[in-house]
Amino acid sequence: MKFGVVIFPGSNCDQDLIQVLEETTGGAVEQLWHKDTDLKGCDFVFIPGGFSFGDYLRSGAIAKLSPIMSAVIEHANNGGYVMGICNGFQILCESGLLEGALLRNDNQLFVCENIHLKTATTNTVITRGLEQDKVVKIPIAHAEGRFFADDETINSLKENDQILFYYSDESGNVNNDTNPNGSVQNIAGITNKNRNVFGMMPHPERAASEKLFNTDGKAMFEAILETV
Repeated sequence: MKFGVVIFPGSNCDQDLIQVLEETTGGAVEQLWHKDTDLKGCDFVFIPGGFSFGDYLRSGAIAKLSPIMSAVIEHANNGGYVMGICNGFQILCESGLLEGALLRNDNQLFVCENIHLKTATTNTVITRGLEQDKVVKIPIAHAEGRFFADDETINSLKENDQILFYYSDESGNVNNDTNPNGSVQNIAGITNKNRNVFGMMPHPERAASEKLFNTDGKAMFEAILETV
């Protein structure tokens, strides 16, 4: 299994992600520049957080036009694994690989804090290491993290078990008070119908080291290694 991380101008979580992947897998991780036209044999591609192209127009709108994204989209459509974190989630939605959109936070502010997530499904390669309804503490850092989709799409996501996480409190309660950005029904991450493309706004790579006093996110990377 070869892992790759796409880097755009403005990406700022790429090295964090690469370090966690290398520590988890014990192998090197391919760095994919946004102007590359192929994935260099990578089986699992990550799109990291940051501010690709300065978030001009709207987050991810310019990044989706980079040459590398044609290869990423082809890879995903052929069943290859792709995961976007924060800005990466925005890019995947803009590219049409995931449903919905990420809008400006309802308080119109940049939010940076530790939050809690309730695991909505264990039926994906990134959540199989977690227990159903398990609560994990993961950091967020975004200004456009409000997940939105129409009612039909939301119902479809729920019916097909495509919701990965809900924003919650430490006891697993999901309500308006535990929603940091106004996301529809507290949705913090989703997968596609084929369960090979994943997106989430919180940063598990920032919660995968004893040095950061939080390893709640490490289980997601370990699950990928064990199941893929």
